[in-house]
Amino acid sequence: MEVTKTFIEGLLIIQPKVFHDARGYFYEPYNKKVFTEIGIPDEFVQDNQSFSQKGVIRGMHFQNPPHAQAKLLRILQGSIWDVAVDIRKGSPTYGKYFGIELSAENKIIFYVPKGFAHGFLTLEDNTLLLYKCSDFYNKASEESLVWNDPEVAIPWNINNPILSDKDLNGKKLSEFKSQF
Repeated sequence: MEVTKTFIEGLLIIQPKVFHDARGYFYEPYNKKVFTEIGIPDEFVQDNQSFSQKGVIRGMHFQNPPHAQAKLLRILQGSIWDVAVDIRKGSPTYGKYFGIELSAENKIIFYVPKGFAHGFLTLEDNTLLLYKCSDFYNKASEESLVWNDPEVAIPWNINNPILSDKDLNGKKLSEFKSQF
């Protein structure tokens, strides 16, 4: 397993060791012991699965403390451009984003710790995302940043994304008061 740190402290790119043969492939996407050794201490308590068509943006979502969630994301089918925005007060990268393409083909696993807004754009039809969360869903703790905030300036490279009402009505970073 190869682990790469990003320019934003805490975000990790994990490339698992994949074993290929004539039958197909095998890999271990999660092993608590190994993930603890590479610096991911979270206890994951919930798995979520998202199915989307090309051009869907979901995000930028997070849960506030005490129900904040770390996430461990991977794609089972299709591909996404995955984005995390640092919303930790006092962080030198507060308000900065990091984006990475995750796909069924590249098998990259992306670790997003607590203190980040998270979202993604689906790049292919029938994209299937599976992610682990370190806390249970709590509607009262849920919040989101607006996907197209010019201050954050995420280059989504899409003119007319498919969005939910929730995602259309997120807060701008300048209107947001971080609890992290």
